[in-house]
Amino acid sequence: MEGQRLGGRYQLESRVGGGGMAIVYKARDLILNRPVAVKVLRSQFGTDEDFVNRFRREAQAVASLSHPNVVGVYDVGQEGDTHYMVMEYIEGCTLKEVIIQRGALPVEEAVRIAEQICDALDHAHQNQIIHRDIKPHNIMIGKNGRVKVTDFGIARAVTSATITHTNAMLGSVHYFSPEQARGGITGEKSDIYSLGIVLYEMVTGELPFSGDSPISVALKHLQEPLPEPRQVNPNIPQSVENVILKALVKDPFLRYASAREMLEDLETCLFPERLNEEKLTFPVDEEMTRVVPIITPEMMEGHTSGRTGVGQRSRHEPSEEDEDDKPPKKWWVKALFWVGGIGLFFVLAFFGFNFLLNVFPSIPEVPVPYVEGIQVELAEDKIKEKNLVPQIVEEASDTIEKGMVIRQDPAPPMRLKEKAVVTLYVSKGQEQIDMPNLVTLPRATAEETLKKNGFKLEMVTFVEEEDDKAEVGTVIKQSPEANEKVYPGKTSVKVTISKGKAFVRMPDVRGKSVEAAQVELFKKGLGVGEIKEVPTYTTDKAGEVLSTHPYDPGMQVQKGVAVPLTVSNGQYPQDAKSAVATVYVEVVPGETVEVKIEVTDARGEAKVFQQETIAENKEYDVPVVLSPQKDAVVRATVKRQNDTEFRDYQTIPISYNSLP
Repeated sequence: MEGQRLGGRYQLESRVGGGGMAIVYKARDLILNRPVAVKVLRSQFGTDEDFVNRFRREAQAVASLSHPNVVGVYDVGQEGDTHYMVMEYIEGCTLKEVIIQRGALPVEEAVRIAEQICDALDHAHQNQIIHRDIKPHNIMIGKNGRVKVTDFGIARAVTSATITHTNAMLGSVHYFSPEQARGGITGEKSDIYSLGIVLYEMVTGELPFSGDSPISVALKHLQEPLPEPRQVNPNIPQSVENVILKALVKDPFLRYASAREMLEDLETCLFPERLNEEKLTFPVDEEMTRVVPIITPEMMEGHTSGRTGVGQRSRHEPSEEDEDDKPPKKWWVKALFWVGGIGLFFVLAFFGFNFLLNVFPSIPEVPVPYVEGIQVELAEDKIKEKNLVPQIVEEASDTIEKGMVIRQDPAPPMRLKEKAVVTLYVSKGQEQIDMPNLVTLPRATAEETLKKNGFKLEMVTFVEEEDDKAEVGTVIKQSPEANEKVYPGKTSVKVTISKGKAFVRMPDVRGKSVEAAQVELFKKGLGVGEIKEVPTYTTDKAGEVLSTHPYDPGMQVQKGVAVPLTVSNGQYPQDAKSAVATVYVEVVPGETVEVKIEVTDARGEAKVFQQETIAENKEYDVPVVLSPQKDAVVRATVKRQNDTEFRDYQTIPISYNSLP
């Protein structure tokens, strides 16, 4: 399913885990743009109505939990036959992976993890939610060290039929409580037992009970004594072992009364005054020597926390007086009594079962008829013929004619009990709405607004456009306009998104007058900032632009920027010196000579002062400007009639320091 989109918003990216009942994918919520984990039920459970209904109810209940140590449930949905749950994505690994990699954990770390699991269970139990599948595989350890309990409700939703189809339940048998293995009622104390197994595994690095088959492990939970943790790891403080022993006592009435009580014990078990406390002991466990009946809710109500009060006698312990008064019985009498009692129990159970069948006959199941694509009146008749109850839900449709059934829930080959409800989604035809106003909205909000109003995102075109005023990423234009009447399902929408102010290439205005530079800048959408006049060697023309720093020619500049101009004030700097060099060129009578005179001084390199053709001798007075850093050189070259290029004629150097 990688690459598939569920619910129109969850894009499945990669598989990150899975079990017998579900596969977990890392996905991205395209609307909120965040990573999520999506648990998708395997296809063989999608047609089990009882399982699906329980799954939905449990998922909705778990979604109501809000606790820092519980993986949050964001959404539950169905697409076709695919049922999925959207959860918080945790970047990290499972507690099982940590134990496999590191073995036994330090006691302090194990207690800290157990405290967080216990806190999560206490919150769930207060909300009447029992986990029923606490194990290290369902405990996530985030990169920040935060412990997260996951898979709430999934184990509870498993039916007897699904147990034979999945290894998920069998894989959890190492963490079963005795009452779970026995098939009795499972409640808060079953979760406490499972947490005790998890804590045992964390501090010892191994499980207390193992075997060749799930049945053998379950029997050990029922019959064998718990291998004491300190015999496996002597470094475990006695106080921590006491917590484990109390959580793992086989009689649920002797365990912690609640997860809150266990949490309070965990919070103090590492206090120095408790580390060497006396070992906790319990009454002799008769689980190993007798067959224990299934625990019923009435038995649970008849007990409190498992402790007997002063002056009260435990139900498991007869008084000494009673023992003395009773005459000794022969072993065969007791055996006969037990055999007769068990036989009587089965006889009564058989007749009771048949009596209940006669008094409360089972409701027959009927197949759900297929009614999609037909008139609603005819569809209702077909549903009623099967002794089912139709429920009509109208919704707009751009493709289905008014009054026709768009879809049904459930659909064939599903079977339902008689008088069950079948929901028919009936078209009320195309429905016009007012086009929502998207202008000024961020793109993500605009997409969500369109989706909520029934628009198909594949029919929405987003384009980007430069805008000098709107913030980047916001809508600046839309088509159709706001409040126009449209059909959401078939109207194409064009949304223009601002990508901010435009950028232009900085023109080169150096050497131009201020007025000419302003014209060039205005053409590009740029303004003129501060104009600063300075003396310069490069020109003697007042108002000539010297620099546009920091916006150099050719660079990309945002429209609207005010460009500062540095211009000449028409004067040389105060330390400048001026001089005149005389160049005399002689010409042979009857010839012509081409003369070129170049000046290198503080104003620049090899600037041509004069270039002309003469037929007689001529003298040139060449002005030069010198600075403390730059001397002057006047170079004259000539090209006579028979020459192909200019030849050096005269070079006159002038030093700054030689001038007064």
